[in-house]
Amino acid sequence: MRASQRREDINARVRAAGRKLFLSGSLAELCESEATLKQAEFMMQSLEQEVALREENKKRRLIRRADFPTVKSFADYDYSHITIPPALTKKELESAGFVPAHQNLVLYGPVGTGKTHMAIAAGMEACRQGYKTRFYTVTELVLALSGARRDGTLDRMQKELNTLDLLILDEWGYVPVDRDGAQLLFRVIADSYEQKSLILTTNIEFSKWGSVFTDDQMTAAMIDRLVHHGHMFIFEGKSYRMQHALMGKNAEVTDDDVA
Repeated sequence: MRASQRREDINARVRAAGRKLFLSGSLAELCESEATLKQAEFMMQSLEQEVALREENKKRRLIRRADFPTVKSFADYDYSHITIPPALTKKELESAGFVPAHQNLVLYGPVGTGKTHMAIAAGMEACRQGYKTRFYTVTELVLALSGARRDGTLDRMQKELNTLDLLILDEWGYVPVDRDGAQLLFRVIADSYEQKSLILTTNIEFSKWGSVFTDDQMTAAMIDRLVHHGHMFIFEGKSYRMQHALMGKNAEVTDDDVA
């Protein structure tokens, strides 16, 4: 690359890094007019390192604030027992490509088949992409919303939820929700519609949601909003935890072994 082309490239990268760091344009102008080529290269490298450091710190901060119960990734994730929806590719899932499109994911299947693992892995990738994410079990969220209403801080909590790009609701339908809790959940779903992405993990088919949330009409409205821009992953097979449980191994011990 000729020196003039190299200098133009450096100037462009200094300007770009300066914008990301919200620095005055006068710094780039000074670099262009006064700095030698080596000085400009040093400035470019310094600014780009600062950009990279801030972006990495932002990712860590987003992951911490998401409050995931554990760390999960898609490395060596087993899809053999999962039916992937045709309108969403595995690449789009693993790169959190569904988030900017405000699409929802419903992960449906028996307990212990990897639904929560997938939800957390997708959420952590969303954080790495710079998306504000939050993980709740449904019970945790209902309790938090109910407590906020008692404390007079419900509006503030709902506004905080509305700032998210991705909300993960784990164990949807595992525990029955009373009418007040269902109404609070419905508000969250309604506010999320076409504004953010949701991931739900559940072992309850849609036709039985009404028995969990006490109100068939409200449940139908929830489902309508979820499926309009939604994709369903169907999980099958036996529970991974049961297959690898110590109790199961201990149960294979015979009387002779004990003796």
